[in-house]
Amino acid sequence: MKKLLILPVLMTALIISSCSSCNNKKEVQEEDSGIVVLFDGQTFEGWRAYNGTDIPGAWTIEDGAIKINGSGRGEAGAKNGGDIIFDRKFSNFELTFEWKVAKGSNSGVFYLVQEIPGEPIYISAPEYQILDNENHPDAFLGVDGNRQSASLYDMIPAKPQNAKPYGEWNTAKILVYKGTVAHYQNGEPVLEYHLWTPQWEEMLANSKFSQDKWPVAYELLLNCGGEEKTGYIGLQDHGDDVWFRNMQVKILD
Repeated sequence: MKKLLILPVLMTALIISSCSSCNNKKEVQEEDSGIVVLFDGQTFEGWRAYNGTDIPGAWTIEDGAIKINGSGRGEAGAKNGGDIIFDRKFSNFELTFEWKVAKGSNSGVFYLVQEIPGEPIYISAPEYQILDNENHPDAFLGVDGNRQSASLYDMIPAKPQNAKPYGEWNTAKILVYKGTVAHYQNGEPVLEYHLWTPQWEEMLANSKFSQDKWPVAYELLLNCGGEEKTGYIGLQDHGDDVWFRNMQVKILD
């Protein structure tokens, strides 16, 4: 009888060994796919303050999401507030995430961020607008809705404008590849443009970042990403309650 038990035991060992190999193979495939998880749902690992080191106290983790707890004092108005960045630069990538806002809230996701001492994060980086379109006044400013959610802030409106009401989760994607940029909202492409081109220069010239209105911002944005055409991903503290989750980057290099 003992001899008859040898075969099942051996088969069980082989199955366990085979499953272990499959798991290892899966992990390798995930690494090889070029996916970088920006937020694990539990910690701020990889994140820090823009032009700083520690995470400002206004940022917390709530129900598996990064939350900026609004101060009610406007952009970075709280003493323990301020914008944050993921401490790794990206060049060609696809960023996906989910976001939701409290009533009347405003924020933004920045890409190709450069750290400029003494200057705000938006002075050097394009912005994917995060907004409660129904209740925040910025939705009714700008031109043709170019300050509403998923828009390239103050330059290109997101169309169709398909954002969900405050309190509901939206899905988002930002594609950056060799100067071509596309914004997506709730599964739909809503805009496309091309960095470092005459089109980009014209858009800047017609925005609040124009050379006449804000020459420092104009020059930095005109050459956003710097000489290496790369930069950080950042989240904005605009003084309002906003949540982000399921953030990851697929590297396209």
